[in-house]
Amino acid sequence: MAPPNLTREQAEQRAALLEVQSYVVELDLTAGAGGPDVETFGSTTTVRFRSKQAGADSWIDLVADRVHSAVLNGVELDVSDYDESTGIRLPNLAADNELVVRADCAYTNTGEGLHRFIDPVDGGVYLYSQFETADAKRMFTCFDQPDLKATYQISVDAPESWKVISNATAEVTDSANGKRHEFATTKPMSTYLVALVAGPYAEWRDVFPGGDGQDEIPLGIYCRASLAEHLDAERLFTETKQGFGFFHKAFGVPYPFGKYDQCFVPEFNAGAMENAGCVTFLEDYVFRSKVTGYLYERRCETVLHEMAHMWFGDLVTMRWWDDLWLNESFATWASVLAQVGATQYDHAWTTFASVEKSWAYRQDQLPSTHPVAADIQDLQAVEVNFDGITYAKGASVLKQLVAYVGLDNFLAGLRVYFNRHAWGNATLNDLLRALEEASGRDLSWWSEQWLETTGLNMLRPRFATDDEGRFTSFEVVQNGARPGAGELRTHRLAIGIYDDEGGKLVRKHRVELDVTGERTEVPDLVGVHRGKLVLVNDDDLTYCSLRFDPESLASLIDRIGDIDESLPRALCWSTAWEMTREAELKARDFVTLVLGASADGGIGAESEIGVVQRVLLQTQTALASYVDPSWQPEGWRRFTGRLFELARAAEPGSDHQLAFVNSLAGSVLSAEQVAELRGWLDGSAPLPGLTVDTDLRWQLLQALVAHGGAGESEIDAELEKDQTATGRRRAERARALIPTPESKEKAWQRAVHDDQLPNAVSDSIIAGFQHPAQRELLVPYVRRYFDEIDEVWQRRSSERAQPTVIGLFPSWAVTDDTVAAADAWLAGEHPSALRRLVSEGRAGIVRALAAREFDRS
Repeated sequence: MAPPNLTREQAEQRAALLEVQSYVVELDLTAGAGGPDVETFGSTTTVRFRSKQAGADSWIDLVADRVHSAVLNGVELDVSDYDESTGIRLPNLAADNELVVRADCAYTNTGEGLHRFIDPVDGGVYLYSQFETADAKRMFTCFDQPDLKATYQISVDAPESWKVISNATAEVTDSANGKRHEFATTKPMSTYLVALVAGPYAEWRDVFPGGDGQDEIPLGIYCRASLAEHLDAERLFTETKQGFGFFHKAFGVPYPFGKYDQCFVPEFNAGAMENAGCVTFLEDYVFRSKVTGYLYERRCETVLHEMAHMWFGDLVTMRWWDDLWLNESFATWASVLAQVGATQYDHAWTTFASVEKSWAYRQDQLPSTHPVAADIQDLQAVEVNFDGITYAKGASVLKQLVAYVGLDNFLAGLRVYFNRHAWGNATLNDLLRALEEASGRDLSWWSEQWLETTGLNMLRPRFATDDEGRFTSFEVVQNGARPGAGELRTHRLAIGIYDDEGGKLVRKHRVELDVTGERTEVPDLVGVHRGKLVLVNDDDLTYCSLRFDPESLASLIDRIGDIDESLPRALCWSTAWEMTREAELKARDFVTLVLGASADGGIGAESEIGVVQRVLLQTQTALASYVDPSWQPEGWRRFTGRLFELARAAEPGSDHQLAFVNSLAGSVLSAEQVAELRGWLDGSAPLPGLTVDTDLRWQLLQALVAHGGAGESEIDAELEKDQTATGRRRAERARALIPTPESKEKAWQRAVHDDQLPNAVSDSIIAGFQHPAQRELLVPYVRRYFDEIDEVWQRRSSERAQPTVIGLFPSWAVTDDTVAAADAWLAGEHPSALRRLVSEGRAGIVRALAAREFDRS
């Protein structure tokens, strides 16, 4: 069932009344190593807190299978009418209070609360907690909101063979049924940052040496025993140490939580979670097969993102979820800064421009776009706000602010902020005051322009030249923010002029300035030769929609591969894609740009593997949704034909070869192409240099299945070779891809109606339900989606329901009828968070229809 909600008003009232001092949490997990019928664990919580008003009433949060007792200040409370939606009522509070609650809480398989997983390889049982935004109450009794910080002393009784990891170090002693793990008392933390990881995890140890005021930091890495052979601990420890070295210098505050453990856990719903001193990661980051360097880069970004949270989010925590954006945006910005400054990934800002910015632009053009500083009224609102505004636009805006005040001033302001608010809660205004002190600049306007508005400004150059091609005038033209109220903003940006040098397009001139108002003159460019490419927002300093003058656009289309640096190239790819999405560049022309006018042109000339993979995904979207349907067969034929050429011509065993093969596996293929993939899979006609390992075998098999070239027997045979949790998920996706009405009906029933499926399994089924080669099969599910999706939302938590609502939206049906069906549904009464998700799906269809209309013109 859906969990209890908490409004901001309720949280403010409770925080105004209470001051929480400490929690003592005792958990009995000794039966946890049993079979699948083990459903609950013992949880005893002692919480000490003060009330600012003696005699007042309040409540405490708990989601439990059974509440045995609750004793407040020595008086047993009546819990016979306990209801998880309202928690436990606390009547007639004293000034100083002690509450003891004994309960049986339930394990979950949804990635919320205390998740329990049984490894199909060896039968090992693994637990981990996930509490953001407010699921700590699923493991212990608590005031589950971020501004009621307290200390925690956790003890756990567990099977003898288990390792148990939490936020602090532990002393381990024998107990009657195994081992007792008594963890040291933590510093004050928010409930959502408490962590517990337990089971027969494999373990690796190292130490960050400290120095310059920082003590040694014990480091741990954990993953399931059956994955241990694949975990590259040395690389992870190296990146962890690089991150600590960078952040200590940048933030000027020692790491505050003593030890630092990183746990790779099964069936995790997100990429990672910044639990203080005990970070949890999606175990897909343990690469059991060959992946491209791009995925190593993204994993490193995630490692550094969570590490940055130790200061920004854990040491100093948001008061309420209104400032979730600041928490996540800061960690995103800081992680890329650290990648460039301390690791091998010195082109990470290129990836940021290609990936994060694309996410931000897409989210900011939806009807549901919201200000970066969002108005979060309750928990259900925040759970749909883990989006491209909160993470990517926010980080882009922070990058723009850093360009405006200067990096040194920004870091100096952070040091003020961390020292002033350590172990407490703070708001955006607290950060801005610290930055104003450090930089000497008034930033009151900045919040109004950038955080309290929506949409993107379009920036474009306007200029005149003389007979020799030199600028006689130059100005940057800014359009009002769209969608939104049409605001004009102050942009700190650079303008780059690129021209020929040795067959490459090289930056010859750069000007940095503040752009304000509708037109901003740039006198420093007068007299400069216009070159072949004029790039407004060079170096990607600001957040905007970018357009080119006609000659520069021609250079982009003809010579994008000649641009010598990766970041301006990525900006050009991004602009071409945004123009396609906005129906300003025909989708078939974008496909042609990607294919290249010559054998070594287009995407074949792109050296950055992350950009390659992103552009290939965008091309698949253009072919599936944006080109006129009458050109789709031709477009897919040209695209896949080019991918085969590139895969054969790539350096054997290279990242590029693997990226081209992966893209082929997700495309619409001819019968001859399916046969060629079969030859790669069974080894009868191998592609030189291509290692067809476990995960690539599944991808190739899924491609065959989607086109009717393989079926149940082949899936069963592959699963027999890969009896792992990952193998089972791959098989689920493959079965959902079988192109028959019966397989689609079975997949729909399981994804929509089976509420007991683990999230990870449900996600795999949803991922296989639709394929661009199977759209006719899915026609009946447009109406069924709108008929059934309300019930899914009512039955499941937001975390559980969102993948179904988003993943099964009929995006395959780019028709006016789909828009009409969505409009009819939206005319009814529905929860606001659900309405938002459906309206976003509708907007995608409307955008695709406009792009198709333009493509056929």
